[in-house]
Amino acid sequence: MFTGIITDVGRVVKVERGSGLRARIETGYDTALIDIGASIASDGVCLTVVDLGPGWYEVEISAETLARTNLGEWSEGRRVNLERALRVGDELGGHIVSGHVDGVAEVVSVDEEGASTRVRLRAPEELARFIAPKGSVALNGTSLTVNEVEGAQFGVNLIPHTKAATTWGEVTPGARVNLEIDMLARYVARLREAEG
Repeated sequence: MFTGIITDVGRVVKVERGSGLRARIETGYDTALIDIGASIASDGVCLTVVDLGPGWYEVEISAETLARTNLGEWSEGRRVNLERALRVGDELGGHIVSGHVDGVAEVVSVDEEGASTRVRLRAPEELARFIAPKGSVALNGTSLTVNEVEGAQFGVNLIPHTKAATTWGEVTPGARVNLEIDMLARYVARLREAEG
């Protein structure tokens, strides 16, 4: 489990493609404190550490994960949002995030509004019903509050800190981002379906 509060921005330094993908990610985390088998959310996707060394760790990404996320676009030099798994007693500053991405949203527009940035995105049709104004979403692993919803499109607002502490300062229209809908919204919708 994660909170959607990004604690490092890593960099993909090596990519090996096969039936899936193996990637090495350079990180500011103290890798002496990371165990093989640990979970690290990388651009919002819960990935298992399979190898590590000073300042880097490696993950293996299955074909299923590549089909449901934007990780197939990873190449050397790409910056990625990172978050270590939540530990009992940690502050829950964002919202409960599983790291199980539901789909990929597309950035429709990026507009500066004073000191902040308004980003509009288009969700896959089958996920749009789970997104509500003032609800939470995780986008590339970042916990964000939804400002408005119009059909499959929704908007979020990025403050300067978020842009500086994550990869969101680099976002452009047309970008594909990993979308995880709020777990609570998913269960409420499922209960309503069961009652109906």
